[in-house]
Amino acid sequence: MRALIIGGVGGMGQGVARDLIKQPQVTGVVLADLYPDPERLSTKLRESEKTTLVKMDVNDHDAMVAAFRDADVVINTAGPFYKTAVPVARAAVAAGVNYIDICDDYEGTEILFNSDIDRLAREAGITVLTGMGSDPGTNNVLVKYYADRLDSVEDIYLYWVVSIAELSGAAWDHSLHMTLGRIPQYIDGQLVHVEGGTGEVAEQFLEPLGVCHVRYVGHPQPMTLPKYIEGVRNVIIKGALIPLWVDELIKEQKETGLLSTEPIDVKGTRVVPYDVALKLWETIPEGRDNGPQSSGLKVIVKGTRDGNQVTYTADMVGRMAPGTGLPASIAALMMDAGDVTARGVVAPEGCIDPVKFLTAFLGRGARIHQSEHIASLLKV
Repeated sequence: MRALIIGGVGGMGQGVARDLIKQPQVTGVVLADLYPDPERLSTKLRESEKTTLVKMDVNDHDAMVAAFRDADVVINTAGPFYKTAVPVARAAVAAGVNYIDICDDYEGTEILFNSDIDRLAREAGITVLTGMGSDPGTNNVLVKYYADRLDSVEDIYLYWVVSIAELSGAAWDHSLHMTLGRIPQYIDGQLVHVEGGTGEVAEQFLEPLGVCHVRYVGHPQPMTLPKYIEGVRNVIIKGALIPLWVDELIKEQKETGLLSTEPIDVKGTRVVPYDVALKLWETIPEGRDNGPQSSGLKVIVKGTRDGNQVTYTADMVGRMAPGTGLPASIAALMMDAGDVTARGVVAPEGCIDPVKFLTAFLGRGARIHQSEHIASLLKV
């Protein structure tokens, strides 16, 4: 198998590549990046005979199509995905190559499912697997794993936490963007839109994260999970950047217009406040608390089985890059093995066998803390 990773020099791309080069069936991994500096690579990737470094711009459709034709799978890790998912997927379909991304922006996912990309991929016999990272990705597969063990699914709650100690590059753009405007949630059986960054609740995560305050964020699962989990009533996703001062400051910036995307005049120059805020967020003032070098997920699935109310809860904590990169790598290997047969645009819960995925994921050292709570009426 030969893989090409868009954004291959970034943290998430390297997370995918480090796992792929360990696999005997992988003969080559092309790390395609707008800034292909070998000094940015980990030593193992830089010294591996399987890796090749190339310059690539996601806005150059023809160059992508030509390069993709030499690969068996294209893995897009270059965010923000509301800008990159559609052009890269379209190039992969044009090249006749299976595509995977770690898209966590609902806008990109919405276009992939509703544009001609789905039809063209089906006609070409291509799989366009979107959202195969950590969130979305692993948590979608966990939802499917638990749903398969229930007679009916009622409520799905997805919570995540990212420490700014792990945040860099395009991840900042996504982190600000996902709180802007009205974002999708699936509530009472309907896709609705709520104000991003609201609905704060305190949730307990595994140490060293502890109690974190999560809020509505714009991720794809409220749009994808109801496609595959029949009868679900609520799909709620909330997230947080920690320490808490970060989300509090983002909230203030939003309320004061500092995250506005409408240009304003500043001394005769048109300036977009969002662009200024994004640039300033790239540097955290010295002495500020950056939080632990850890991120976390919590998945809660509620439903019924044999007339009883059942709640599954799964918790994970770890580093963001491997946690996001491993799922995409495993999915690529499953494609190569013929374990992914869906064609067209599909989300993880629609094409990834949960048992096979989780076996591979746990086999790489991942740890998932889970519980099952059964509530039943006394019967005589």
